Amino acid sequence: MPSFKSFLSLFSVPADNPELIRSQLQALVKQVPLLYFILVVNSAALALTHLASAPAYLTVYLPLAFCLICVYRLFLWQRMPIQVLSHTAAVHRLRQTIRMVCLGGVGFTAWALVLYGYGDAYAQSHVAFYMAITVVGCIFCLMHLRPAALLLTIVVLIPFTVFFATRGVLVLTAMAANVFLVSLALIFILFIYYRDFSNLIESKKALQAKQLETQLLSDENRRLANLDSLTNLPNRRRFFHELDAVLARALIGQRRFVVAVLDLDGFKPVNDAYGHALGDQVLIEVGRRLRQRCGDGAFVARLGGDEFGLVVDREMGQTEVLEFGNNLCALLQLPFVMSEVTAQLSGSIGFAQFPEAAQTAEMLFERADYALYYAKQYCRGFPTIFSSEHETAIRESGRIEQTLRHADLVRELSLAFQPIVDLVSQRTVGFEALARWHSPSLGQIPPVVFIKLAERSELMQRLTEVLLHKTLEAARHWPPELSVSFNLSARDIATPGAIARIRDIVTYSGIAPGRIEFEITETAVMRDFDQAQAVLHGLKDFGVRLALDDFGTGYSSLSYVRRLPLDKIKIDRSFIAELETDATCASIVKSMIDLCRNLKLSCVVEGTETAAQLEILYLLGCTMAQGYFFAQPMPADEIPAYLRRVGGAA
Repeated sequence: MPSFKSFLSLFSVPADNPELIRSQLQALVKQVPLLYFILVVNSAALALTHLASAPAYLTVYLPLAFCLICVYRLFLWQRMPIQVLSHTAAVHRLRQTIRMVCLGGVGFTAWALVLYGYGDAYAQSHVAFYMAITVVGCIFCLMHLRPAALLLTIVVLIPFTVFFATRGVLVLTAMAANVFLVSLALIFILFIYYRDFSNLIESKKALQAKQLETQLLSDENRRLANLDSLTNLPNRRRFFHELDAVLARALIGQRRFVVAVLDLDGFKPVNDAYGHALGDQVLIEVGRRLRQRCGDGAFVARLGGDEFGLVVDREMGQTEVLEFGNNLCALLQLPFVMSEVTAQLSGSIGFAQFPEAAQTAEMLFERADYALYYAKQYCRGFPTIFSSEHETAIRESGRIEQTLRHADLVRELSLAFQPIVDLVSQRTVGFEALARWHSPSLGQIPPVVFIKLAERSELMQRLTEVLLHKTLEAARHWPPELSVSFNLSARDIATPGAIARIRDIVTYSGIAPGRIEFEITETAVMRDFDQAQAVLHGLKDFGVRLALDDFGTGYSSLSYVRRLPLDKIKIDRSFIAELETDATCASIVKSMIDLCRNLKLSCVVEGTETAAQLEILYLLGCTMAQGYFFAQPMPADEIPAYLRRVGGAA
């Protein structure tokens, strides 16, 4: 049975192969016109040669009917809508074609054999030639549809061979034998051709499937390349692509739009305190809130870390921008409840408006980023719009930075030293080194300006080396019991190799490491706590002392303070300014002094300016202080006179 089924399959249409079915139809549409042309021309020629010898119904009416049917079928094939034809309809059309081939083959064969009896030897030879050449031509036209070609071969050539082989005429018998052999060759060629045709369709289908797979993979890669895997928001690459597109549309349409950069306030302490898993949940929730609040009105992307970008492609005045920003900031101030932990954060936002802020995508982003930087410095948790004042500040900062880059740091940098006083003994125990820069072209530049610019570039490392050399050179001339405090920046404790160079400078100076105290701010420590902890332990092992500066103004928790190898904590001057009028400030200072005592750490209060403040600090238990009350920062050459005036060191 399996072999019989295989035999039957040769005469059937493979309905389970849509690609092959459609390809067969497309091939037949091109070849059917030739098939009908052969039939019509050859049949007309045969009818013409028998016109005088055969009845009219065989030479005129019947062939005319056959030709009209051929023309009608040709018309149907020409109008066939292959592109919109369903698979079922295509299968039906091919099966109908096979039936029509069988009927046509039987009809034309019968007509030709009937005509054989009416002609002379030449006419009879014409009948044989007509049947042989016509069927061969039609078989070649039907080779893409194997069942039709095989059935046509059977219904025409078998009767042809039997009929002419039995006429008793040697020429006709030889012709029948020749046609039979040609038929076998045709069948062989038909199978090879159909196999190759089917394989070609399968290869094409496999290639299309591979191309589709490749395209899907390419699309997925493109999607992933433009998607932040954590929040499922567009990433930095996609953000700038969208910014470029919106800018192009705005330039054409003379429209305004807004770029925003948003950064979370207090995210790192939450991330460090509760772990990266919870930090990731916070970022996911931030993305969800921003996307939900902005809707289709803004393009929201995660730029990296806890920084997000927005492109608001609509007309907005400054009032609307501020209202939009305030709403987002209020949204981020809502508690983040994450699996039994509630985190409290805020967000600062910088806005840049097109075309007021800038005309290019890069500059718009930089302006928004500067507005964010300004917001985090002066109005944390609120929005800031880039303004002309910010533009002036940027230009001034750029001018100062360029001057600093080309400055002769050894000649232009100097130091001022502010004494640190023991309140119990009323003696000076050390000095803090404070950087000063006098530019020949710009004049005196405040430390808060040029230090900040240096920290944002690679210049800080060079500044630290020059200033530390100068500091230790000055301290070499002091009494050995006096210590010297030197400030390290965040870049100093984050740059590989920087600490090794600092240790080399200390070793070269010849000053005992125990006399040196390095101060690090809370902000610098919290940027990368693990790195800071490793660096501070390395310095501690070297023998220097360590102090945490500006305590109380950053985000460090007591657990972090406990894990650092500190010797001293310096309470920021901001708590001292209102010490005389605000009881809360006194309570806070008292708590920090007690904390230092409990942790067995020295405590220095900065910013002491009045006798009243000093008296309160003494009552609160403060043992060391510095500030204008004792002395303003002084050059190194004034220190000997100062020490003689106040009675020297403890």
